[in-house]
This record gives sequence, C-alpha cells and structure tokens, in this order.
Amino acid sequence: MSPSTTAIGAEPALELIGIHKSFTGVKALSDVGLRLYPGEVHTLMGQNGAGKSTLIKVLTGVYTPDDGHILLRGRSIRPGSTLEAQQLGISTVYQEVNLCPNLTVAENIFIGRYPRKWGGVGPIDWATMQRRATKLLAKLDLHIDVQKPLSAYPLAIQQMVAISRAVSVSASVLILDEPTSSLDEAEVQLLFKVLRSLRDEGMAILFVTHFLDQTYEISDRITVLRNGVREGEYAASELSRLDLVNKMVGVPVDATAAGEALADHADITPAANAGEIFLQARELARKGALAPQDFDLRAGEVFGLCGLLGSGRTETARLLFGADKADGGEISIKGKPVKFSTPRDAIAAGIGFCSEDRKKEGTILDLSVRENIILALQARNGLLHVIPRKRQQQLAADYVKWLGIKTADIETPIGLLSGGNQQKALLARWLATDPDMLILDEPTRGIDVRAKQEIMDYVMALCRKGMSILFISSEIPEVLRCSDRMLVLRDRRGCGEYLRGELDDASVLQVIAGENVGASA
Repeated sequence: MSPSTTAIGAEPALELIGIHKSFTGVKALSDVGLRLYPGEVHTLMGQNGAGKSTLIKVLTGVYTPDDGHILLRGRSIRPGSTLEAQQLGISTVYQEVNLCPNLTVAENIFIGRYPRKWGGVGPIDWATMQRRATKLLAKLDLHIDVQKPLSAYPLAIQQMVAISRAVSVSASVLILDEPTSSLDEAEVQLLFKVLRSLRDEGMAILFVTHFLDQTYEISDRITVLRNGVREGEYAASELSRLDLVNKMVGVPVDATAAGEALADHADITPAANAGEIFLQARELARKGALAPQDFDLRAGEVFGLCGLLGSGRTETARLLFGADKADGGEISIKGKPVKFSTPRDAIAAGIGFCSEDRKKEGTILDLSVRENIILALQARNGLLHVIPRKRQQQLAADYVKWLGIKTADIETPIGLLSGGNQQKALLARWLATDPDMLILDEPTRGIDVRAKQEIMDYVMALCRKGMSILFISSEIPEVLRCSDRMLVLRDRRGCGEYLRGELDDASVLQVIAGENVGASA
C-alpha cells in the first residue's frame, strides 16, 4: 500500500482545525491546523519555540486548547488526559523512553493491562503475556527475549518496545516526539524500518524531529510551524531542503532590529588578529549527540557554532565543559591533552560556560545577585575555602557596576531581575573566575535589543583582551556578525568551517540545507 495513494481522497485519520493556545497572555499556538492521513509519515518541523511541543500536548490531552477543533476519523474529540487520548487511539512515544527499566520487556508492553486467568479475575497469566509480547515484537521484526529486563537492551530496542506498547492498545495514530535524538545511525535505520512497516499497514504517524536528513528519508508530507503559526503543509518530494530551512527560520522582527542596532555599534567589531591556539578538539564525539569533529579555538577570537536546533551546537559546548562525557576524541588545552570528567575540571582549566537555559541551568532564582555571581568561583575554590563575605560583596558590587546590572541591591533575589539583567549576572559569574575561554550558549536569547547590545559589547571587549570565545546563537545574523571563524553544523556533524565574510545570511542557510558552499581548510 503506497502512502501517496492512501492519502488521496481519504478522510484524515486526525485533523486539527484553528487550534489556539496561550499561557498567561503569551500566544503559543495561533490558528494552527494539521491533517494526518492513514498510511503516511507526516513530519512536524520547526525551530525552538515554534510550538511543536505545545501542539503535541494539545493532541495528547496534556493541554486543553483555548479554541479550535480536533477531529479523529471525522468525529470531534477533546481528550482530557494522555490516558483518554490513548483510549481514543492516539498513542505517543517520547524522546525519553517512559517505561520501567527494572521490569521485563513483556511487563512493559502490557503494564496496566496484564492478561489474567479465569476470565480476567484471576492471577496474571504470565505465559499468555509473554507469548503476546513476542508476537507483537515479531510484527516489528524484532526478536528478543521478552523475559529479560528492559534495561538489558540498548535505547533503540527500548524505543521499539515503547512503539510495540503503543501499537498494542489498538492505536490508529502514532506520535513520535523526537525519537531519534539519542540514537546512532544504525539504530535510526532500525526505527525507520519499523515505521515504514506500520505506515504500510495503514497507521497514521506524526513524526516530530529537527534532523533534516531524517526528515527527507522518512517523510511523506511535512508541516512547518514558526512562532506558533502554521507556515504551511507540503509534500516532502516537492519541498527542497533550502526551502524548508528558509520556512523554518524566517526573519523574526526583533532579530532584525537587534541586528541593525548591533551592526551600527562600533564596539561589535571582532578581533582582527587571533593569538595562539588555546583549545584543540580532535575527533571529539558522543553517541547520539555529535559525530567526530575537529576544531581549534584561539586566544583573542570569537569562534561561532551555527546551525538549527539539534544540529549539535549545545552538545559540543557541553562536551567541552565536561557537562557530558565524550565517547571518543581528544581535547587539548595549550597543547596538553586533558580529560574533563566534570565541569569542575573545565573550570580549573580556565573555561566558563553560560548555558542556554538560564532558568534551569544558570540562575538560582531564590538566591541573591551576590550569591549567583560568586557561585562558580566558590565551586572552583571548594567548600573548604569559603570566600569571605566582604570579598563576595566587593566582587558582586564591582560586576554590577561594570556590567550595568540593574538591581536595587546585590542582596536582591536574582529572580526579581529582568531577563537581560539575569543574563549579565550569569556573565559576571564566569568573569569572576578569570577564565581563559568563555562558552556563550544563546547569551542574548529572550532579552531586549539594548541588553543584547551591552552584553555583546562586553564580550567583544574581552575578546580583544585575549579571551577565547565560543559563541552559539540561533540568530544566524548575530553569529555571522560576531564570529572571526564559524563552524556550521547539520544533524550532529560539522559541514564546513568558514572565515568571517565567507558566508552571508543566504549562503549559511544553503550550507545548513546541504548545498555546496566553499569552506576554509
């Protein structure tokens, strides 16, 4: 059964019409529509904040839409929970396998629905459960011992078990939310083989991903979301990669305004002459996060990482900072090999890291501005060498003054500050450790144009004084403008290193889309 012929003239298995969803006045979804047909893989694409996760939660009963309709085989539904959605025939498999690793494979497939003896009122019928589990997995061409604990199998097999469980509840719609984020290429191919089999049996599959190559390998149709609005619905065969990237990225109004403000500001000019190599990475890799990659960071330069969400930007930063452990490769600092088991090792080597998620991984909202600023320095010194209170106060007061952090007092809880001032306080935290290298992951996300300008002014001043800067931003014009060199990433692997001026807004999108643009050696 061909997916293309199945969809023609058929009634959608699932249809969303005019979906709206807001949170405390912020529009997450605005008049969004989606059509999912039997016997197709329909991929949902969009940048971070596009509304993909919100839409999935509306579909699965986690959120109730403010307005709009959900039709399942032409019948209006409004699931009030994930269980209710599942009972209606909508099953979801998430990026993180939400099964029980300590239970057997068979138990995980039938958890909450164990077959029982004596007409369903007796004890669990273990033999029947294991037989049914084996049969279900065989339909997915998976032949494993269902009596072994789930934890005995790799993540890809666990994903298959999760899919098998979803299929076992008579699902007609299967939603896969970023299922390949932690899988290697062989495991992805195993998953895709299963999806094609389910598609050919007539199942409607909604596939949520941020990987371009995988999108074109598995998709029949593509819906693009941007800023909570449906940009369009396309046949995968009729939409080029470059067109898809352009539709996903667009040109946000605030980014344009910020770009003009920064471009006009004299202090934004990157360093002209980089110094000696500070950090060298060779064959740096982590399964499911980054393919083997080589790059150098020099003293006194800004090295940009550019790519779409999930391309490997943040994953690279976390490997360099010891927040994640590399599976292969080598990192050298000033020519000497190093191994970072924890972020403390990286801090000791002179590296600071401003995370992209300042709420979860950056600021501690209940602590004061002073306490947030001295946190990394205290961690480097260790618990046995407490920084004297007067020294803490002096450091905090100095950085509040130097960075222009607007706060009533250094003892004010940082959660009461604006986003831009919180970001400046995080920058102060790492500057207090006097680092040789600073990793800035989305340092200007969610802050106003003036705050962006002030932060980038300070970063460029540090660079001119000899600091190495690894700069990551989803605003491509910002990366192009600020970087002396940049590495473009796509689908967790590098696809070209470029000098300042070799790419513009259009050509960088061509590189991300996989089109050939000359790169520096």
